[in-house]
Amino acid sequence: MIRPLLLLVLLSSAPAFAAPPLPDFSKYPVYLGPDLGLTWRDTRATLRVWAPTAEALRLRLYAAGTGGPAPTDYAMRRAEGGTWTYALPAGAAGFYTVQATIAGRPMAEVADPYAHAVGLNGQRGAVLNPALASPPGWADDLRPALKQATDIVIGEVHVRDLSSHPQSGIRHPGKFLGGAQLGTRGPGGVSTGLDHLVDLGLTHVHLLPTNDFASIDESQPAGLNRYNWGYDPLHYSVPEGSYATDPADPAARIRELKQLVENLHGQGLRVVLDVVYNHTADAARSAFEQLVPGYYYRHNPDGTLSNATACGNEVASERPMVRKLIVESVAYWAREYHADGFRFDLMGVLDLETMRAVRVALDQQDHSIFMYGEGWTAGPSPLPAARRALKANMAKLPRIAAFGDELRDGVKGHYARQTEPGFASGQPGLEESVKFGIVAATPHPQLDYAKVNYSQAPWAAAPGQAINYVACHDDRVLWDKLAVANPGATEAELIQMDLLSNVIVFTSQGVPFLPVGDEFLRTKGGAHNSYNLPDSVNQLDWGRKARYSAVYEFYRRLIALRRAHPAFRLPTAELIQRHLEFLPGLPAGTIAYRLKDHAGGDAWQTITVLFNGNRTPTSIEVPAGSYTVVLRGDQLNEKGLSRLDLTGAPVPVPASSALILVQ
Repeated sequence: MIRPLLLLVLLSSAPAFAAPPLPDFSKYPVYLGPDLGLTWRDTRATLRVWAPTAEALRLRLYAAGTGGPAPTDYAMRRAEGGTWTYALPAGAAGFYTVQATIAGRPMAEVADPYAHAVGLNGQRGAVLNPALASPPGWADDLRPALKQATDIVIGEVHVRDLSSHPQSGIRHPGKFLGGAQLGTRGPGGVSTGLDHLVDLGLTHVHLLPTNDFASIDESQPAGLNRYNWGYDPLHYSVPEGSYATDPADPAARIRELKQLVENLHGQGLRVVLDVVYNHTADAARSAFEQLVPGYYYRHNPDGTLSNATACGNEVASERPMVRKLIVESVAYWAREYHADGFRFDLMGVLDLETMRAVRVALDQQDHSIFMYGEGWTAGPSPLPAARRALKANMAKLPRIAAFGDELRDGVKGHYARQTEPGFASGQPGLEESVKFGIVAATPHPQLDYAKVNYSQAPWAAAPGQAINYVACHDDRVLWDKLAVANPGATEAELIQMDLLSNVIVFTSQGVPFLPVGDEFLRTKGGAHNSYNLPDSVNQLDWGRKARYSAVYEFYRRLIALRRAHPAFRLPTAELIQRHLEFLPGLPAGTIAYRLKDHAGGDAWQTITVLFNGNRTPTSIEVPAGSYTVVLRGDQLNEKGLSRLDLTGAPVPVPASSALILVQ
């Protein structure tokens, strides 16, 4: 994720002071029960809050989610494990806050960290049983079948982006219900929204954060509302209100997110939630700090908040009650919202034990729920690297995947040096970085790891641990990156580079990932960090799907090719080593390999894949034989484009293109 830079002003004239020592958090009591937050028995709710250093804890009930006095005020009872409890009166409704008194000081009123329903802008928790806020048919909702992780094809999209364009044909633009609508059409009759996701051939739809975040004023009409990706979490386990048709109704956001999930499942698509447990929007005002000061965050030796997230704070996931919150929150999304996968923002900030505990908790529900994340941080952390969920530690995180930035920057060019091209644009010296992604970051005897851009050793124990991609919501979209890195290139040349980039992704082993819109050359007008730019920049322009229909059709066929041929989806590192063989003696700027011996049980005996990243044509030597050409440049037909009989002469490969030959 990308955030605005945090500027620290150091005043040399300010007097030095020593921060008070932090408490010994290891001595804080731990509560092991499953009933933190509001729990329900029929129509009666009990609230339990962990606040071990509080001298008192008061529960206040309100009639509305914002404003007005608290007509009722209760003293909560101290209980085991540092918790406080109160059984609400039968039939209680409305909204609530809790207020701690710590060291004689009344703290701010907050909703508890385990809130599952809230009012407008998340100011107060809602006395509402989320299980009762479900759309028709929810009890019968089932996850679509999934055999193995390498069968996954991920499409990433923001809820607002999917439906906010005026020509989307969608009734509830920018809302959960907009994404749930079927049968929508845009310019030229192209399918939009949910129908587009189905037609494209995805298996998993990755939604940018859908949990309640702080940057959007939910009281504002949709047309006047600011835009944000949502990586500033307010409540970890509540849906975002600005995506609901009535943000003030706590049931609406719950019911409508479930409706989106149900409709995606009904069309054979699984749902990935983008979760942000590495920091909070505002540490000082958070429920964490108001209930148990200091405990939920990591600190520097001088007592200041550490900042591996570049957002002003980082969550101390290694502490037992923080780990418990994260694990139970993820499990709650899977159980209550039927989520099929989770993408962990800045996963490298979180500790290994917490990530393994999340995996165990999800396996207790469904072994096929997919977990992946960013195996890096945005800055240094006081937690030792050996304990964090970084790419280098993926061997300690079985069945959890990480993004492969080696292939990403190898193919398109450096993420930060925006004018620097990559392999697909003729940049020399990146072949090994691309090959690293082709074998899904697993060990392979033909790779020269000393020449790989970011990792000098394989980090994935299995291909299902490697996410291959060339673009995501961060940085410039692929089309804009190619344009800025290749000044003077014609549109036709840029399209060839674009197609080559994602042919590499979708023919590589591992799990392919595509930001929705790249399949019709999405542009953000050159913006490199659109996290808070308006809908006019971020929305999916369905007119481009109509304009670049041939490009879209190529992508659709490319995804179908991958899904039809298990050779591209080998489930183990051993099978990749046995069946994937790189061809020797290649010209600079080219890569060629064979998937041989009916890899993965494929009907095709041998698949030969050739990539020419150079801006000029070249020729590549391929073993003699009779071949069917299934992909050539911007043409793709699984049944064959032409025949090719090779007797030893090199095969010509046009500039910035791929060629796939089948025996």
